[in-house]
Amino acid sequence: MSDFTVKDALALRVGEGFRLRDVDPASTPGFTGGEKKLDRAFDGPDDELKDLQRMLHANALREDHTGAVLLILQGMDTSGKGGVIRKVFKVFSPQGVDTVAFGRPTEQEQAHDFLWRIRQHEPEPGRIVVFDRSHYEDVLVHRVQQLSPADEIERRYGAIVDFENGLAERHVRIVKVMLHISKEFQRENLAERLERRDKHWKYDPDDITQRLLWDEYMEAFEIAMTRTSTDAAPWYCVPGDNKDYARMVVKHLLLDALRSFDMDWPEPHFDVEEERRRLAES
Repeated sequence: MSDFTVKDALALRVGEGFRLRDVDPASTPGFTGGEKKLDRAFDGPDDELKDLQRMLHANALREDHTGAVLLILQGMDTSGKGGVIRKVFKVFSPQGVDTVAFGRPTEQEQAHDFLWRIRQHEPEPGRIVVFDRSHYEDVLVHRVQQLSPADEIERRYGAIVDFENGLAERHVRIVKVMLHISKEFQRENLAERLERRDKHWKYDPDDITQRLLWDEYMEAFEIAMTRTSTDAAPWYCVPGDNKDYARMVVKHLLLDALRSFDMDWPEPHFDVEEERRRLAES
């Protein structure tokens, strides 16, 4: 099999007839090989990604700016969202990346519509924004734990689609990733957090409570993804038991998003030759 490509990453898109149970969390679709080959596939896009981010920033200074990128990461606890952010985004300049971690809503946030706190972090032109959890918590958790009535959750699916369509109309390229891990893999990760003193801070007893509702969460994820995967904001279900593979997929999805702007360096607003002359005489 050839090296992993953007086309292989895009093949993980959630489409018609998608069923979460058909996705093996331990699989690596589009990739075969060992760690060295995986490392090469992970590092392969780096030079192009660096150039594309610089170009995105440069074009943001124009009145007819190119746009921005929003990456949304969802998954069960220990699915590797933080690892994706640490590893994948090392290639980018931190000055052009914003990371937002959405935890439980505050009292102030609860006093507003569920999208209110999300709108505070809409991407500005030229930036790449990462949501570690997102507005999808308000349909996933609320559905499983019955925190909102069924008709309100139904309303939220439509509100999410409208919100994301609005972002897309403002030239925000949206990439939504579910890091799909197995229940067994989560058990191993939680056990490690309990065994290692340097990871106790990451352990939350509520993780076990949520784990007992695993099947309900899998159903909620499937419904949310199938209801809100659109051309403007597609979902990608990425097998996550092999974290290095999942990170590689996310990097290739970002590469596709940045390529889609079909960017070039902006034309100067000054006469280059004249400025060379002035510089030589200065």
